[in-house]
Amino acid sequence: MAYAACCGRYLDHDTPAPDAESLMRSRYSAYALGRRAYLLVTWHPSTRPTDLDLALDVKWLGLDVREHRQIDADHAEVAFVARSRQGGRGQRMQERSRFVREGGRWLYVDGDLA
Repeated sequence: MAYAACCGRYLDHDTPAPDAESLMRSRYSAYALGRRAYLLVTWHPSTRPTDLDLALDVKWLGLDVREHRQIDADHAEVAFVARSRQGGRGQRMQERSRFVREGGRWLYVDGDLA
């Protein structure tokens, strides 16, 4: 899916993601584009780091959302696999992330790595 149709409207226009999966996809794009501010503002304050150091030599290769589970109106989980390359080595990150909606905006809370 093209950036503008998928995530650009959330990263570039302050439009809230309508669900946890859309937020997950936009956060992946933010990592790929080095958009630290977006990552921090979409991170729940209870778990948000004070700073976020993004490795500049990581090339993000793809995101595969495996499951989006709506727990209730304001809680959801998204299971995904993100692929990247750093220092010539392929990497794979698999996580089940937890999200909460507060004030009409979905926020990343935390996740369990697989």
